[in-house]
Amino acid sequence: MEFLSWKVEEGVAIATISRPPANALSQGLIQDVNALLDAVEKDEAVRVIVIHGEGRFFSAGADIKEFTSVQSGEEFAGLAKNGQDVFERVETFNKPIIAAIHGAALGGGLELAMGCHMRFVTETAKLGLPELSLGLIPGFAGTQRLPRYVGVAKAAEMMFTSDPISGTEAVEWGLANRAFPDEELIPETLKIAKKIAKKSPIALKAAIQMLNYSKPSSYYDGVKAEAHSFGEVFVSEDAKEGIQAFIEKREPVFTGK
Repeated sequence: MEFLSWKVEEGVAIATISRPPANALSQGLIQDVNALLDAVEKDEAVRVIVIHGEGRFFSAGADIKEFTSVQSGEEFAGLAKNGQDVFERVETFNKPIIAAIHGAALGGGLELAMGCHMRFVTETAKLGLPELSLGLIPGFAGTQRLPRYVGVAKAAEMMFTSDPISGTEAVEWGLANRAFPDEELIPETLKIAKKIAKKSPIALKAAIQMLNYSKPSSYYDGVKAEAHSFGEVFVSEDAKEGIQAFIEKREPVFTGK
């Protein structure tokens, strides 16, 4: 794994994202998440997984420059489907997965975190889906998971404005479990993870399965539609303008084409 490292401590696999400077969510990093799950799935020494970011961020979003190499809407939809599949595996994984979020979890970074079973955050963390500011939409099931946590109205506000919310607000809105001061995030997260690790692996697996039965039946149709729409939006002139403006560090000018 190029962008993920991990160690085991008292039944907890502590996985660290390391892709400086912002831990941007590239296709390589997504595949590393999948490889991590392969590695720990049948490892009896691992009962719980905690994912956090090295440096200043959990993950500040997708690698936008990587998008410039994509040639078609169909290819872009395929990239979305790949991310959706890996994050679906995270959500349905047979061992609890916890995201410990500091700095920022934006775009694809938040979509990864929303796939986890629990999210613990720093009080000052920033969580958001800013894709519409690029002329895009969330493509890794963000349009489907966010309303499940915060409701349709608040999900619309977060996506339409592209404004992030704080860690404290994320707890109030139901997007995160608990918020801690910066220096307490990892110690407190590990304390909870180690408590969970003492539970029966069989019971934990069954509980995860039952939680996933709570998904609305429309979810699976929704993620398929999201991937298709993601590809359609990508080939618009507005998306090209939004991506170029991001790279050039300027405000985009959208024309509705």
